[in-house]
Amino acid sequence: MSSAAITTITKMMETLPESTQEQAVEHLRNFITEALDESQWDASFKKTQKQLISAARQARKEIAAGHSQSMDYDRL
Repeated sequence: MSSAAITTITKMMETLPESTQEQAVEHLRNFITEALDESQWDASFKKTQKQLISAARQARKEIAAGHSQSMDYDRL
């Protein structure tokens, strides 16, 4: 985020009553936490994408060759 954007948010926050500032900070904290979690998930997914594609191809081959069976959900 650019420093101009941070300055804008800071100025906007300063116009709010203190209790509202606290609420806004809590919302921002939650938003940033979720954004960081999502970023980490995306990075993890990108690291394993080739492996996931390979596993899916292998599964398709096994299904086509008749080496698979329906999942028994009662045994999970």
